[in-house]
Amino acid sequence: MKLFRLAAVLAVVAGPAYAQMPQLNLLQDAPSKTPEEKAAEAERDKAYKETLKKIPDNKASNDPWGGMRSDPPKQPAPKASAATSAPKKSKSGTAAN
Repeated sequence: MKLFRLAAVLAVVAGPAYAQMPQLNLLQDAPSKTPEEKAAEAERDKAYKETLKKIPDNKASNDPWGGMRSDPPKQPAPKASAATSAPKKSKSGTAAN
């Protein structure tokens, strides 16, 4: 009975260790492609690239409200002496919470 328990404990401990073993693939790649398959793949790639060239560039804005808006707001210029211009006031009193 002790032997059975020992075998069960070893099986439980060895399971995760076996799962971490690297899987060796002796056939690194699939069998090489035939010349016909290579030619067909090259033709597909060429057709794909030609199709990509036919897609027009999206230069025009598709904003229906674009004419209704005014000019975009101008960004304020960053102040060089923002840290020294005005000291911050500290709050006095207690919290209302």
